[in-house]
Amino acid sequence: MGKRYNPKEFEKKWQDRWFSDLFYQAKDFDNTRKKYYLLAEFPYPSGDSMHMGHTRNYSMMDAVARLRRMKGYNVIYPIGWDAFGLPTENYAIKVKRPPQEITKENTDTFRKQLKSLGLSFDWSREINTSDPSYYKWTQWIFLKLFEKGLAYKAEKPINWCPKCKVGCANEEVVDGKHERCGAEVEKRNISQWVLKITEYADKLDKDLDLTHYIDSVKSRQKNWIGKKTWYDIGYKIDGIDETITVATTRPDTQFGSTFVVLAPEHELVQRIMQYIPEERKEDVESYIDITKKKSDLERMMEGREKSGVFTGLYCINSITNSKLPIYLADFVLASVGTGMVVGVPAHDKRDFEFATKFNIPVIRVIEDMNGDRTQVDSVEKVYEEEGKVYDSGFMSGLTTQEARKKFGEYIEKEGIGKVSIRYHLQDWIFSRQHYWGEPIPIIHCPKCGTVPVPEDQLPIELPVVDSYEPSDDGSSPLSKIEQWVNTKCPNCGGDAKRETDTMPNWAGSSWYFLRYLDPNNSDTIASKELQRYWMPVDHYEGGAEHVTLHLLYSRFWHKFLYDEGYVITPEPYDIRTIHGFVLGQGGVKMSKSLGNVITPDKLIEKYGADVVRGYMMFMGPYEGDVEWSTETINGVWRFVSKYYKFLESKWESVVTDSNLDVKKGIARLINKVEKDILNFKFNTAISALMEFYNKYSEAILSKEDIIKLLVCIAPIFPHMAEELWNITGYNYSIHMESWPEIDKALLEDEMVEVPVQINGKVRGRVTIKVDSTEEEVRDIVEKDVTFSSYLSGKEIKKFVYITGRIISVVI
Repeated sequence: MGKRYNPKEFEKKWQDRWFSDLFYQAKDFDNTRKKYYLLAEFPYPSGDSMHMGHTRNYSMMDAVARLRRMKGYNVIYPIGWDAFGLPTENYAIKVKRPPQEITKENTDTFRKQLKSLGLSFDWSREINTSDPSYYKWTQWIFLKLFEKGLAYKAEKPINWCPKCKVGCANEEVVDGKHERCGAEVEKRNISQWVLKITEYADKLDKDLDLTHYIDSVKSRQKNWIGKKTWYDIGYKIDGIDETITVATTRPDTQFGSTFVVLAPEHELVQRIMQYIPEERKEDVESYIDITKKKSDLERMMEGREKSGVFTGLYCINSITNSKLPIYLADFVLASVGTGMVVGVPAHDKRDFEFATKFNIPVIRVIEDMNGDRTQVDSVEKVYEEEGKVYDSGFMSGLTTQEARKKFGEYIEKEGIGKVSIRYHLQDWIFSRQHYWGEPIPIIHCPKCGTVPVPEDQLPIELPVVDSYEPSDDGSSPLSKIEQWVNTKCPNCGGDAKRETDTMPNWAGSSWYFLRYLDPNNSDTIASKELQRYWMPVDHYEGGAEHVTLHLLYSRFWHKFLYDEGYVITPEPYDIRTIHGFVLGQGGVKMSKSLGNVITPDKLIEKYGADVVRGYMMFMGPYEGDVEWSTETINGVWRFVSKYYKFLESKWESVVTDSNLDVKKGIARLINKVEKDILNFKFNTAISALMEFYNKYSEAILSKEDIIKLLVCIAPIFPHMAEELWNITGYNYSIHMESWPEIDKALLEDEMVEVPVQINGKVRGRVTIKVDSTEEEVRDIVEKDVTFSSYLSGKEIKKFVYITGRIISVVI
């Protein structure tokens, strides 16, 4: 007793005990408890160490898992490795070693680091996407897609790096250059495997209503799927026998059209090239070449300066009969709509920016609900909302919704257009011309054609090779391994060749949450009995970079498997949230080139796991980007040290009973920590512990008080809680203890008056319960007549409640 806080003396001891006994193994089919499936995105083991983002995300989710267990849930909190794919291959090429060796070393390192943080993962369910026993089932899913006609070969453009001789994913192309080597990329058409995700576009859109994703995640999914009603209208090109079919989602603005834009890669552009005036041809051809070097993601990026080129040609608007100039511009994609759009700069900010750059007229034709027709002379004044149409012929006087309906009827009656439902979503290009990925289980036979590998021959394993660098012609490195490529056709027995493209790293991560349920099953991806018990995932947590494509692809595969009867839920995840990024000091990204990378090993060696975990949670709000601060982690060290001594010393002088104020303080603390952890407000949970210490460090505590305080810190500081629990004489783990029940009577009279600040000015005060959540406080403020004159009809951009201190509203 009375020793200073020294985590080196006990943290490893408790980790060894937890992980040797499979202490955190979830119990299948335990119907005495409610199940809780907590899924954190598994890491790419593509570097020689975890980064601080991993450390923060897994520490936060670990607090949730531990608290849920103490509240009586049967928690499954699994971990594995997203080991295939480009990140690992790039690293292996860089260090000139086989990716198999690199993956083994890196997963060993990551596993050691995760355990050194005391994270309560269920290691009995560990998976690795590059393990043949795992990717056997990834290949099996591909075969099922192929059987149903949802996997097909097609000529598709890729980003090609002539220096690395490799196809590049869109994410690898930055400013037209390959991220790895800096060489300018070009577009190249090659035959690739494609998955027909568009067949599921409507289900992927509608079934978001079955989930409880946060709004920002739902909107990203919906925007990428991009279900819209399009109105296609034919415009004849002036002077030649060609027609442009423009596509618009806002036909109510047609009488405000002042130009037309074609995607530079559109096939019509080549047909009309002969009609483009000679003095404009060089500029047009140059612009087309420049556009080829840009990825679709780069071209669609918001906020980038608009570019384009005038063709010298005009077309006639079929609705207004006006003559419109024809431009090429890279912000229009051939794959979206018809690849040809009509520009309405008064009612579209993108069009306004383009019109401003090229001195094109701006004509307003929609007034707002108050009849405002203010001239649009800046991007801030562009009116994109609903309203009433004017100066628009047969649509004048109609609301915008009425006008769209009438417009659709008009163009179909006149035979000059049609109404269509389209999706932004495109079929998924599935091929990769890389070595480190799942081999696609297809055989090409000169007699039988494309033949699926029989299921009893799965997995088709990657051959071990000396060289896995990209080939000169852009084909996969596997194509050079004749003894692997040459095979026999399963149908006719004749000579045939294996498919040499591999799958993208999205493949293994599109179903991994199912394999966690049944990682050793050799007969199916996961038994339906286990699925019925555990699915869907209750909470899926990860980064913003994966809430569009990864989430969409995994939902697509799951829906397909559901339709085929292999899984039992239509959606894989109930809730999906997004964490922020960990930045270096000064708010810059951590990178080796800047010399500001921090790894968990050195921090744990210096501060101990609990301090590192606590600091990760204390850095800032879960969803926000946070900046590294050595000063703050030192502050957390000082607090944890003091708290350890505080609880240890209080145990030596316990009393039979404490006073009412202490009881209320502990009740408030437990209530606050529980709510904050379950609502992912980890930083305020730790703040509450600090506030409690500052107020009650000199108080006299009972044995019951100390037991509750130890349990209260267990989800956040598990090692310290376990050590002190052991010191108090308990012979079982604190993490098997139940979360304290709170006497609600101790919370009832805890009210506080808090000022309400609107756009920086205090406009009144509200009286609320101390333990009110931000959502409850917002509801109170919005319903209070004191603030109705400020908030009525206004959009609340930001609402922040600093517990017990202030409410800040930005409108």
